[in-house]
Amino acid sequence: MTQPASAVLKKTPLHARHRAHGARMVEFGGWDMPVEYSGIVDEHMAVRTRAGLFDVSHMGEIEIAGADALKAVQHITSNDASRLALTQIQYSALTTPEGTFVDDVLTYKLADDHFMLVVNASNIVKDFHWIAEHVKEVGGDAVAVNASSRYALLALQGPAAKDTLQTLTGVDLSAIKYYWFATGEVAGVRATISRTGYTGEDGFEVFVAPSAAERVWDAILQAGKPAGVIPAGLGARDTLRLEAAMRLYGNDMDETTTVVEADLGWIVGWKKESFLGSDVLKRQKAEGTARKLVGFEMLERAIARHGYDVYVDGAKAGVVTSGTQTPYLKKAIGMAYLPADRREPGTEFDVDIRGRRAKAVVVAMPFYKRQK
Repeated sequence: MTQPASAVLKKTPLHARHRAHGARMVEFGGWDMPVEYSGIVDEHMAVRTRAGLFDVSHMGEIEIAGADALKAVQHITSNDASRLALTQIQYSALTTPEGTFVDDVLTYKLADDHFMLVVNASNIVKDFHWIAEHVKEVGGDAVAVNASSRYALLALQGPAAKDTLQTLTGVDLSAIKYYWFATGEVAGVRATISRTGYTGEDGFEVFVAPSAAERVWDAILQAGKPAGVIPAGLGARDTLRLEAAMRLYGNDMDETTTVVEADLGWIVGWKKESFLGSDVLKRQKAEGTARKLVGFEMLERAIARHGYDVYVDGAKAGVVTSGTQTPYLKKAIGMAYLPADRREPGTEFDVDIRGRRAKAVVVAMPFYKRQK
């Protein structure tokens, strides 16, 4: 007899808060997570026009420390971590020898000999084993530690995020540049505050000890009441990131897709001597690839969803990796891998939507770009 899902799913330190807010909970990456509270459209629009607060404590944190920590990070990730200054962050990828994705990660430079990689929730165990194994290849003094249990992580996103959070911290948030972080206190709790985001809006991530998560969550929602800040779930997080053309591991990229195919060449340190998969990626950059990830809009009244087949000139040419009807843009958009010679904006193709072929057109990404 199998156990009920609630007995086997992991829970974040904010699980009770989600239940108290009446969130609809779903399984995600082995965790019991809130998919929506007041509704995906309502939460999406709140983030675009005010701010929304997300619990992303299910994300993983893997730290690499030691005199040769930089050398280790350079070996396992695609981007050039030697360019990072202290308290700077970099979007990167853990790559296989074939140049495909083990995961996409954020690299935080905590010190010259100490880095933190923030990884996707469903990949924590896999990533840690991969990192630990390949750090050994570097030799020298570097060790990887799965530090995920030390952190709860909250993300406040939207135009009202800065002013709301500023009332709770002495850290000058205006001084934290995009893809940088600072340390200080939030609501009287020791915290690391970063400014990255996965929604297309300005916003901040707050790392705190799990025991302090509820206190900080409550304080942010209370401080944000005058501005209309509300809790937001994974449903809105997905529609927001898609409008901003941010990739989702497991949908838009995985161990079968390379960094170049995913059109993320900008997260490759092309001048680095070598890293796992660098030979393949450099060859693909020079010679091109057979397929490329593109953004598209539906030309007909239809919504393309993840997994729907894509047709070019009547022949199956790939699948939709992400797709939705976006609440803010009010368009049916998505991403798909197309033959490289069909990637130019304006190129039309078909999506099979429950047995019916519907027209789509390639468009430039991102679909949504906030006004500075």
